[in-house]
Amino acid sequence: MGLFILRRLGVMILTAICLTFIVFWLTNLTPNLEKLAKTQGNFRMSDEAVTSYLTNRGYMQPLPVKYGEWLGVLPGYEIQGADGELRRRCDEGQTFCGVLQGEWGFSTVFKDDVSSIISTRLALTGKLMFWVMMVMVPGALIIGVLAGMREGSRTDRSLSIVSIVSTATPEYVSGVVFISLFATGTFGMQWFKGTATAAMDNATFENFLLPVITIALYGMGYIARMTRASMTEVMTAQYIRTARLKGVAFHTIVLKHALRNALIAPFTVIMLQIPWLLNGVVIVETLFNYKGFGWTLVQAASNNDIELLLGVSVVSVFVVLVTQLISDIGYVFLNPRIRIS
Repeated sequence: MGLFILRRLGVMILTAICLTFIVFWLTNLTPNLEKLAKTQGNFRMSDEAVTSYLTNRGYMQPLPVKYGEWLGVLPGYEIQGADGELRRRCDEGQTFCGVLQGEWGFSTVFKDDVSSIISTRLALTGKLMFWVMMVMVPGALIIGVLAGMREGSRTDRSLSIVSIVSTATPEYVSGVVFISLFATGTFGMQWFKGTATAAMDNATFENFLLPVITIALYGMGYIARMTRASMTEVMTAQYIRTARLKGVAFHTIVLKHALRNALIAPFTVIMLQIPWLLNGVVIVETLFNYKGFGWTLVQAASNNDIELLLGVSVVSVFVVLVTQLISDIGYVFLNPRIRIS
């Protein structure tokens, strides 16, 4: 197990380096840098002034050097501009000041440290993700198990249709429908008068249910379908047939014999919902004006906030890789055949 984890960690580090380098390269393309210079300076800046601005702040260095400085494995630049002013990436007396040292940069839009912005917005999205998981996972497992217990039955067909419809309906469609039906009072049903913006400080049933349900319904159908397929396969296994021939009660067979084995495959799917939720809430947070991690990603991308966009990308990569590692380890523990092999 230890060697397995070490191999996975090695792959994670290499993957993280490759992905962050690609994002760093894309955000540091010449058009983005020129737009940044004109945004921070003057939109009527000449090409010479733009070049001088970027040169004085280290943006015109070779890409590997800039990436190393941003990552914190190379010393930060010290450049004396044409105006005679000495500009440093790091504070005086500090040699390395990158992501590895906890220096994530400064947001040009929010005028605050990137690490502070991300921690605040990530906490808000974490609250949203927690309640989504509390609704989505139990509901999906119940639907999947009930549908898979008796393949081809009326219950199976009905629940399968519900799962397919929920998965086939995007969040931006269901979100708009829910807002129209239950929040605006257009059809005389203004049940939810709160806003998701207010839920940032004080989440209540009225202001938080609609975004939670919008996200949960979309993911619920996929998990339910996977659970149903796994449950159907387990119910046709030889040991289940033997138990039924011995006269064991059907509910005992389902709860004590079939359920644990049927949940092995859905466990991986459930774990992979975490990175999907982190990055997939972009539409819902924007739609409901809930200023979490996804909303921050949209703001950073639309306003060319390079440092914030890089910070958001690092967090996204980290969450995806860590959840995949936890998924792999959990799958090994749940499946004895893999552990023995």
